[in-house]
Amino acid sequence: MTLWDELVGQDSAVALMKAAAQPGSQAMTHAWLVTGPPGSGRSTLAHAFAAELVGAGLDEARWKRVIAGAHPDVSILATDRVTITIEEVRALVSFSYFSPSQAPYRVVVIEDADRMTDRTSNVLLKALEEPPPQTVWILCAPSPADVLPTIRSRMRSVNLVVPSVDDVARLISQREGVDEDLARMAATESQNHIGMATRLATDPEARARRDASIRAVLNVSSVSGAVKTAAELLELSKSDAMALVDRLDAKERESLLHSLGVAPGGAVPAAIRSHVKSMEDDQKRRATRSLRDAVDRVLVDVMSLLRDVLMIQVGADVGLINVKHQDLLSERATGTTAELTMSSLDAIDQARARMAQNSPPLLVLEALLIELSGKAAVV
Repeated sequence: MTLWDELVGQDSAVALMKAAAQPGSQAMTHAWLVTGPPGSGRSTLAHAFAAELVGAGLDEARWKRVIAGAHPDVSILATDRVTITIEEVRALVSFSYFSPSQAPYRVVVIEDADRMTDRTSNVLLKALEEPPPQTVWILCAPSPADVLPTIRSRMRSVNLVVPSVDDVARLISQREGVDEDLARMAATESQNHIGMATRLATDPEARARRDASIRAVLNVSSVSGAVKTAAELLELSKSDAMALVDRLDAKERESLLHSLGVAPGGAVPAAIRSHVKSMEDDQKRRATRSLRDAVDRVLVDVMSLLRDVLMIQVGADVGLINVKHQDLLSERATGTTAELTMSSLDAIDQARARMAQNSPPLLVLEALLIELSGKAAVV
């Protein structure tokens, strides 16, 4: 199995990148911008292309080294912070000017290019204007508009599409060995987001947290209830975030200590404590980012249920996302109007924008649910 096999519904993009990676290809260029909606496989495509360029695309052990950051000619920046720092980009630019040691190319991947400030982007711009020979840059972002026009104009764009429910369900069922019906439900509820669909299909606790969030929001009908529910949703988001970061933190710590020669359960020597402290600081920053991402996932789930309510209200002949909650959705649909549901969707969009601007998550949830409570029962 190769990394290319992890990409579903992206046949044209995969064909283009595979062709470009061939020696002497006229399609090859020094800078690529991979864009697409969350869950479409931007990072996977970037990793697969990077592995192909350094000759590791067909060897599972070798391409796993690439995505683990262990290949000497590939550098991958995947930040868990709110923004990518200028120091991180300067380090990548310095890395890009070295000649490859083992492969035909030196490859630099920035998975979250939309998290660069303008000042940070300008540091990268200089490297793109005068590209070092044998160096390839691959940037990932939700859309071309998320990077500076001056950077965008110097890169070849590859746009990914939203994979179909059938494609996502088939991938999860085959890769994870889960029941096809469960895989399809997870693909539908995640709105075709491969990563989230995988979690929902393989983690009963993740499914339970999502169901609890949806029921809590649908039952809000007063200001006091909104405030209480906001606190509950924040706790659910914390549980969801910790379920992810705890596993990653433990694996990272074990890997670091092993690489430093510390036996399992052994004391950390004073000489290497600074390395452990640096890792722990990074993990704290990741925890902060993970919580914000978890809150945003709750907001996306709430948006999906209001979308279902609206579809019922206008009599649209389309499938529902939250089929298991159809009774509650129908109850809300008859208790309010399509106009108020549209207004509620606008409120969620505003709440997501506030989260992106680093507003306190609890205040964002309280403000949103108080507004939604006033639109819950007017008929």
